[in-house]
Amino acid sequence: VVGSMDAHPCRYYASVRVQAHRQEIIAELAAMVKELLRQFYQCTMHKPHRIIFYRDGVSEGQFKQVLIHELRAIREACISLEVGYQPGITFVVVQKRHHTRLFCQEERDRCGRGGNIPPGTTVDHGITHPSEFDFYICSHAGIQ
Repeated sequence: VVGSMDAHPCRYYASVRVQAHRQEIIAELAAMVKELLRQFYQCTMHKPHRIIFYRDGVSEGQFKQVLIHELRAIREACISLEVGYQPGITFVVVQKRHHTRLFCQEERDRCGRGGNIPPGTTVDHGITHPSEFDFYICSHAGIQ
């Protein structure tokens, strides 16, 4: 688990544990988050008011289980540092491997030789999950 140690996401600290093969829920997450929070405090002399937790490697069928266990672990880490310490937590599951392909409707909007969508394109309705807060984003220029 890696955490940013400043307000400008330029300095990072990593906490590493052995993870069982094919186990999607992060083992010992509370201990790692506690370690990261202590390191953040040493670097900044204050506790974070908000934690944004980006999570990859979760299948859609495991979303709820991972959220329940890992969000609880993050909260436990916070409370173990100081009773009543409850920063806001945003839990984001990121999936990079999908079969969705986006195309520009207008030829003039296409980028590069491959005719890709422009970097920064975000789609948050129409083709997204009907009940989850879901979106697709093209964060950089396409290479194909």
